[in-house]
Amino acid sequence: MAKILQLETATQTCSVALAENGTTLALKELAQPNIHAGMLTLFIDEVMRTAGMGYADLDAVAVSMGPGSYTGLRIGVSTAKGLCYALEKPLIGVDTLQMMAAGFILENDGFDGLVCPMIDARRMEVFTAIFDHSLRKIGDTAAVIVDASSFSHLSAAQRMAFIGDGAAKCAAVLEGSYAFFPGGNYNSARHMSQLAYRQFETGQFEDVAYFEPFYLKDFVLTTPKKK
Repeated sequence: MAKILQLETATQTCSVALAENGTTLALKELAQPNIHAGMLTLFIDEVMRTAGMGYADLDAVAVSMGPGSYTGLRIGVSTAKGLCYALEKPLIGVDTLQMMAAGFILENDGFDGLVCPMIDARRMEVFTAIFDHSLRKIGDTAAVIVDASSFSHLSAAQRMAFIGDGAAKCAAVLEGSYAFFPGGNYNSARHMSQLAYRQFETGQFEDVAYFEPFYLKDFVLTTPKKK
């Protein structure tokens, strides 16, 4: 029996789930800006209490590894690493975009097109990748400035579902019969359950000492303009 604590902090959603053998047992999440630092450990405690388990009962800790918010990823990964150190449990890093695609496919079993999760960056830029219905990645994860031709090489072949907090701002640009914008929140730790369990079963663990989030782009510090 594999009991895995799962943390998702790559976007504005702060989400914690506890799963056993790929099945989610408990979930606590809230989509609100800048709450990860103050709420993540509280959510973890609540999920553990809801499931009636102690930290010693865990077999691993999984964390959404990016791409996504620099600050959110730092908080999630540092919390996961701290738990793994203290509990002497293995660490599992889950691709954030693949987790989002897995959630959409789980909730839309009849959809057989491509899934394009998008995480909002700046202006018309998104962090994105494309997956088929078996979660096979088509091409590389990239930071894309979206325009009408961004997915023209794939759109003629089959329908594409654009999901995530970056998808809504791209809807007007990507209008067409191939484009599907279902809405909904797929940045949820519960969508990590089957992926994390699969990695646990195959021993795909991270080095707790050296593991870093996948930022995709370097963090750029900006200062407000003087009035």
